[in-house]
Amino acid sequence: MPDVNEVIELLRRRGDSEYGGEAVTQMEHALQAAALAESEGASPELIAAALLHDVGHLLHDLPDDAPDIGTDDHHEASAGNYLRQMFPESVCAPVRMHVAAKRFLCAVDDRYMAALSRPSQVSLELQGGPMSPGEVEAFRRDPHHEDAVRLRRWDDEAKVAGLVTPSLDHFARYVRQAAAGEVPS
Repeated sequence: MPDVNEVIELLRRRGDSEYGGEAVTQMEHALQAAALAESEGASPELIAAALLHDVGHLLHDLPDDAPDIGTDDHHEASAGNYLRQMFPESVCAPVRMHVAAKRFLCAVDDRYMAALSRPSQVSLELQGGPMSPGEVEAFRRDPHHEDAVRLRRWDDEAKVAGLVTPSLDHFARYVRQAAAGEVPS
């Protein structure tokens, strides 16, 4: 079973890979998402989820351009499965649901869909496109849907080339707190 130090090391080892056609690396994207969560006063669990939401991209050996060639890596499911070995559902559910949250937002907000980056539009099609009305209602019934939407919005914003953020070591404390179920001091 992996432990928290291993997931942090996975980010260190593989985080320099391209983030799906965006102008940032996987690590830069993860740090920006976590910084956005922290700046909004999110819980340690949600900050950890923001940092780790795309770890599924680091668990396979598909090429960086997999979406461009029509391959969905189902990173949200693989990340959720990997993280549930270490974290409570308050971390895993938003990670597992962040792609569904994109599909949800596309279904309920036309402006959201129009604002997606080109790589996010490509992956949206591979991920099933906007939700149907029935899927929207089912998504809203999940107790973690609001956190998944918050995470999704940070995910969308965390694509700024050259943005300075706190380090991985800074955010590792939230990851450890979330895994241990500790309340921050």
